[in-house]
Amino acid sequence: MVTNRIYDIAFVGLKPGLHEFNYQINDSFFLEFGEQDFTNCETDIKVTLEKHTGLIQLKFEIGGNIDVGCDRCGNPLKKVLWDEFSMIIKLVDNPDEMNIQEEDPDICYIARTESHLHISDWIYEFVTLSIPNQKTCTVEEFGSDLCNKDVLAKLQQMEEAIKKEANPLWKGLDIFKEKEN
Repeated sequence: MVTNRIYDIAFVGLKPGLHEFNYQINDSFFLEFGEQDFTNCETDIKVTLEKHTGLIQLKFEIGGNIDVGCDRCGNPLKKVLWDEFSMIIKLVDNPDEMNIQEEDPDICYIARTESHLHISDWIYEFVTLSIPNQKTCTVEEFGSDLCNKDVLAKLQQMEEAIKKEANPLWKGLDIFKEKEN
């Protein structure tokens, strides 16, 4: 895997305190991570690094737009990304052992001898986590020209077929329903 030095932060030369780094991420960034289920990524990443003695705090602010397929009809949707993530990087003598023992995914250990933070994996992870789990048209858009009419018609047809084929396990319960009325 070829690493892109654009996403390396040389923290050793930084003075203690706050430092800001900005990145523009598009589809080409994701090529090294394989095929994605989104396109037209236009994302701005603001990374705030706060350097302390023995530890570094990172705050990732994700903002932008991305095209995803609608879970219901399959047509492309533009979704707005906005999220914040924090990481704590601790400088230790035995980072491999400490990373194995650490249960908090927001804490990472690196060797005291390290001089750079490679953040592209975190950017990938945080952009991916910023995409909504449920990707559907809004209530106003549902059934509009943006939706795939053929898929919606097929879903409606399947729903009606399911209603017609009543499960025999539930037939006996109709007796109780009639007694209530």
